[in-house]
Amino acid sequence: MSDKYVSPLSERYASKEMQYIFSPDMKFRTWRRLWIALAETEKELGLDITQEQIDEMKAHVDDINYDVAKEREKVVRHDVMSHVYAFGVQCPKAKPIIHLGATSCYVGDNTDIIVMTEALKLVKKKLVNVIAELAKFADEYKALPTLAFTHFQPAQPTTVGKRASLWLQELMLDYEDICYVIDGMKLLGSKGTTGTQASFLELFDGDQETIDKIDPMIAEKMGFKACYPVSGQTYSRKVDTRVINVLAGIAASAHKFSNDIRLLQHLKEIEEPFEKTQIGSSAMAYKRNPMRSERIASLSRYVMVDALNPAITSATQWFERTLDDSANKRLSIPEAFLAIDGILDLYLNVVDGLVVYPKVIEKRLMSELPFMATENIMMDAVKAGGDRQELHEKIRTLSMEAGRNVKVEGKENNLLELIAADPSFNLTLEDLQKTMDPSKYTGRAKEQVEAFLKNVVQPVLDENKDLLGLKAEINV
Repeated sequence: MSDKYVSPLSERYASKEMQYIFSPDMKFRTWRRLWIALAETEKELGLDITQEQIDEMKAHVDDINYDVAKEREKVVRHDVMSHVYAFGVQCPKAKPIIHLGATSCYVGDNTDIIVMTEALKLVKKKLVNVIAELAKFADEYKALPTLAFTHFQPAQPTTVGKRASLWLQELMLDYEDICYVIDGMKLLGSKGTTGTQASFLELFDGDQETIDKIDPMIAEKMGFKACYPVSGQTYSRKVDTRVINVLAGIAASAHKFSNDIRLLQHLKEIEEPFEKTQIGSSAMAYKRNPMRSERIASLSRYVMVDALNPAITSATQWFERTLDDSANKRLSIPEAFLAIDGILDLYLNVVDGLVVYPKVIEKRLMSELPFMATENIMMDAVKAGGDRQELHEKIRTLSMEAGRNVKVEGKENNLLELIAADPSFNLTLEDLQKTMDPSKYTGRAKEQVEAFLKNVVQPVLDENKDLLGLKAEINV
């Protein structure tokens, strides 16, 4: 349909799997599962509910009569009661006990928690796969020297793999956060209109011990460890803040990675994948724009800013319940997940296809290495009988001259030639060139990568080996 707005998150960026989690079908099937869990719990705790009624409900958990619900909502203007009615049409025997003792938030809020939890699990799966792919890259290039930058100015050398380990470490922090949040997710349970369970006090004739069993039983039936111990009508909207903050953290990590790749592609050292038939520019046919990394950055900014929505919503809830959260939640929560889903697919796709150009990397490093080797050169000259203070001043002066030759004259770095020509150093050009092995200047980069992958990353990959093996599909 081309005559109405369609979200790019569904059309271009998010996977079908994530889209289903936030689909109406997932939502309303979960509502029915929750109604069944409530009825089963009430039956097991002694209310007059029959197995026949529950079996009738179970028989219609998936074949939702949307047309009936839609027509009913036009009359009553209430989505939950419309679906209670539609479920009752299909289950005439169970009709009297569907939604018994519950408020709308019983299905609405519990479903939100269930949906977010399933979405978090999918995000975790994709995050683990990005970690695995990035770990392979870091290991492959752990010893390849490259020019490091501080302030985007040439600094001491590092290795390509060590730089990748910095991207990887941020994802490992995100992994810790998402595991913590998933592990802490709890259901609202069934606590009534203001969270006091007053309706159940009525249903169970004031039996406090029996009422205490309701929430734990519902949680177990729905696959959760517990319900939040207290609530108003809704679960605390701070839960949404906690969840979306994790996504914003992943977005920030992805944005940092994408920026670095864009800069490296400008330097022609590393490029993101570029397909044979891909067009980089409509005007400049030679261009290879880093469009995947740019898209990661673009979507990541959206998620980071979107994290403000649940924070503000949480802060502005009144007492036990207001409804100014609803419209915002319908937008901000699904869209954050759909966007992060697209980001992780892009991240995986980029890492899986990164192209490294060792010769370009070496050329840039070698153009700067003479400056970085001056301390070693000075020590060698001292060993050959020179005066350290005098040599330091000479190297400073010669370095300025070589720098001027590069910047003003556009010449190659000739610092080694200048030093060799100065008798104070008592070193030949051949002696000096022996100091130009880049691996002498990368410190413990290789060993750090090996230890990090072995001690930090691999245990996580081993723990999640059943999640591995994803390949990302990019729609556009």
